[in-house]
Amino acid sequence: MQEDSSRGASYTVACDDYVHVVEFSPFDSGTPASLLAYGGNQYVVVGTCLFQEEDVEVEGVEFTVLRAFHHGLRVDALAWSPESRLDRIPTIRFCTAAADRKLRLLTSDLHNRHEVKVMEGHSSYINQLVFEPTEGKQIASVSDDHTCRVWDLEGNETVALRLRSPGISVCWHPEEVFKLMVAEKKGTIRFYDLVTQQAILSLDCGQSPLMSADWCLTNTIKVGAVAGSDWLIWDITRSSYPQEKRPAHIAKARLFKWSRANENLFSTTGCPGKISSQLLIHHLGHPQPVMIGSATVGAGLSWHRTLPLCVIGGDRKLLFWMTEM
Repeated sequence: MQEDSSRGASYTVACDDYVHVVEFSPFDSGTPASLLAYGGNQYVVVGTCLFQEEDVEVEGVEFTVLRAFHHGLRVDALAWSPESRLDRIPTIRFCTAAADRKLRLLTSDLHNRHEVKVMEGHSSYINQLVFEPTEGKQIASVSDDHTCRVWDLEGNETVALRLRSPGISVCWHPEEVFKLMVAEKKGTIRFYDLVTQQAILSLDCGQSPLMSADWCLTNTIKVGAVAGSDWLIWDITRSSYPQEKRPAHIAKARLFKWSRANENLFSTTGCPGKISSQLLIHHLGHPQPVMIGSATVGAGLSWHRTLPLCVIGGDRKLLFWMTEM
């Protein structure tokens, strides 16, 4: 544990555009490097990241741009498909949400084939989307229109779940393809069975607005969220009320994400303030954050697939923070 837990980013990568969203692919790329995509005002840039912790020949981080996709609109949310791989025949597939209330499924072989499928149906802002993680043949999205919708890759809406308030976050169970977690702004998190389209379990924040929630995919009995200025953690086998709750940010908290490498590590960000937005990395065993970072105007938050490292976007840069397990 460092004496001073507050520090600048471990690594920084310069970008050409303001970064609104950034996502590491949670899936194996088939190569030593990780896939990463970031969305700006006009483009989505897809690249690979390799860190010195993974390869001794790398100094800091090696970021290689594979392709910039013209998007034409600001990117508000982005999700990777498990079909994205760089070995054998390279395939890049991801989905975006934009302010025009449409989803765009982008598929590329990084050479000649580039396809964009536009999916329409939401009547308000789309807050998050996710691919079914085993085969990637379905996409779920949640919106301010009080729905969670499931789409096939042809753009057909196959399921529409009516919510009681705006849908804020959506997560898919890593193995059970019919289980979906949906978090609503008024503070309720429900787990749905997609076969019956019924809620099978619900959790309650006891406060609102809920700003972000995440399912711990390395240990699916854990759910985390931020509401108001607090972070909250549930053990879904024990109670519908949070097991732990702590104030995290002076102003409102904005995002909550579990580490993919360690089930006790998670990060939260604060809503962008006048000067900077704060990134906090927490460990469930520690009463205080194990690391504090800040970015002038931070947006997005994503964890590396295997390293205890997370990224946030900023003004024409990506900022990476490495912590201990």
